[in-house]
Amino acid sequence: LTFPLLSVTLLVSFGSSMLYGYNLAVVNSPAVHIKTFYNATWSQRYGHGLAPGPLTLLYSLTVSIFALGGLVGSLLVGVLVEQYGRNGALSRSALLVLLAGGFMGFSRELGSPEMVIIGRSITGLHSGRLCTEPSSGLKIAPKNLRGFLGLVPSIFICLGVFSAQVLSLPELLGKDRFWPLLLSVVVVPASLQLLLLHCFPESPRYLLIERNDVCGTIKALHRFLGTPHVEDVIEEMKEEQRSLSSMETVSVWQLLQDRSVRWQTLSVVVVNAGMQLSGIDAIWFYTNTIFENAGIPVSQIPYTTVGTGAIEVVAGLIGCFTIEKVGRRPLIIIGFCAMGICSAGITVSLLLQAALPWMRYIGVACVVGIIAGFCIGPAGVPFLMTAELFTQSHRPAAYIVGGSLNWLCNFTIGFIFPFLQMSAGAFCYLVFCGVCLLVALYVYLVIPETKNKTFMEISHIFA
Repeated sequence: LTFPLLSVTLLVSFGSSMLYGYNLAVVNSPAVHIKTFYNATWSQRYGHGLAPGPLTLLYSLTVSIFALGGLVGSLLVGVLVEQYGRNGALSRSALLVLLAGGFMGFSRELGSPEMVIIGRSITGLHSGRLCTEPSSGLKIAPKNLRGFLGLVPSIFICLGVFSAQVLSLPELLGKDRFWPLLLSVVVVPASLQLLLLHCFPESPRYLLIERNDVCGTIKALHRFLGTPHVEDVIEEMKEEQRSLSSMETVSVWQLLQDRSVRWQTLSVVVVNAGMQLSGIDAIWFYTNTIFENAGIPVSQIPYTTVGTGAIEVVAGLIGCFTIEKVGRRPLIIIGFCAMGICSAGITVSLLLQAALPWMRYIGVACVVGIIAGFCIGPAGVPFLMTAELFTQSHRPAAYIVGGSLNWLCNFTIGFIFPFLQMSAGAFCYLVFCGVCLLVALYVYLVIPETKNKTFMEISHIFA
């Protein structure tokens, strides 16, 4: 693994995956302060405050609008990458983050809750590429390193979540007057990515397949792989290019109608929808509320949350460094099973904590188990599988399908979870338990192991 290849993977992940993770968790801690701001602004405008129901609805929209922005971004990213390449698309999306940071950072000064919601939707627009474009290193990595580089973005998602949790501590930006700054910190990694992207060449696969620039492809491969012997990689790309010349890139509708890839398509649908419907977004968006309901003292909740963030980073590292030894299937099956069992454990702990006060700690352990299980496999393997299960002609449409489902399910959970929690109480986590166990069973029965196989070999296995 060469330094340039690792560097560009880290840079892209830092400015994309880390921001995604940060925006998932950043609205958790300042929820009380943001609701207070919404209520005060509403009172100034209309002479009366918001009732609890409409206030919850408005805040749920603030949380979940991020996913709607992501959905729109996932539909646009293919056009941007095709027209401007990886570097051009990333530069333009980084500029969006700077705009979003401005909206959120000045929202309180201007007395505008709408600016918070607009800023959240724009950050989602930027993050839309995460579910529709594989890791930059993944496109040119040797097959024995594809799993490792494919899970690097999931580590940065965990780091983004952890960063939001640390900055939300009362000693840092967790006070009422700092919440606009906390939301607008996203401009820092976006600015760094914007400044450093020009140091790296364009994606070799884009140069060869989209631009037919053989010389540029060879130079980029020499830089990324650190070896003059790139003939095998060039030949694999040319083979893919030849197959594309005789076969048009399929649309989403054509993909859904193509019986030859129906099991691959169904697999993408199951793992991407299952990743979000597993309840992980509810955990990240509403961690403080969950811990408060579990009986954790309010003063200890921020530090408990940071502890869970540290554990998820460790779990992400474990998944990243073991995927090429263990394989994709075991990691995703173990991850979903752990999440399902822990979701059921939260229900049990909430039902029994009145009689057994120590059950609150079981509830915390189950939350940690859900996050750790997610970061070990389900956080990154679905993106990797979407890249590996299809050849180039079907891959863009597969990413649109998987990404759209990912963001729609993300929005659904973020929006309805507070209401689900109010109506079903402790039993709402059993829904997530069922989803996790069913996805694990599907992967076990249907999806083959893709470790150390080329994209064409994987396609032949399904065929």
